[in-house]
Amino acid sequence: MNREDLITAYTAPGRHYHNLSHIEDCLAALARVGNLSEREREILTEAIWWHDVVYDPTRSDNEELSARLAEQHVRENIGAEVARLIRLTKTHDVQPDDRLGAILISIDLSILGAEPARYDADAAAIRQEFIHVPDADYRAGRARVLGQFAARPVIFPDPAFAARYDGQARENLARELAALR
Repeated sequence: MNREDLITAYTAPGRHYHNLSHIEDCLAALARVGNLSEREREILTEAIWWHDVVYDPTRSDNEELSARLAEQHVRENIGAEVARLIRLTKTHDVQPDDRLGAILISIDLSILGAEPARYDADAAAIRQEFIHVPDADYRAGRARVLGQFAARPVIFPDPAFAARYDGQARENLARELAALR
């Protein structure tokens, strides 16, 4: 798989949020991260490109399948690290000493700290990806996931992302949780 194949995957029908725009937003967020070696930036770039390449909202193993594809297609000397980072996007849990994991997870979650109109548009796009789920079930599931993020002492494991996005993220989460109830 090359970049063209990845773009094709991210522009497939039914991708309303986990699409090419999400990847572009993540890459833009990565571009604002300083103090990375060339190798670290390459690893994070590949992890961003591959982290949602497999996305089927009816499955629970998208991250694992995406990680396996990355292992097969990313340069051998970084493929294992790229796959490890992708697997972190399943739970968004990062060990305190995992700098690259903290950066990737913070980038992936940065939408939570977007300005309200953007956050709401992306929340609506996520709902479209789960259109097959009855409204009451979706609301309960979405509230559970958002409640878990809201309950974390730190939503963004990277300190720079936390400083930039945490306040707005907590406001967005509280607003959506209230609407879901």
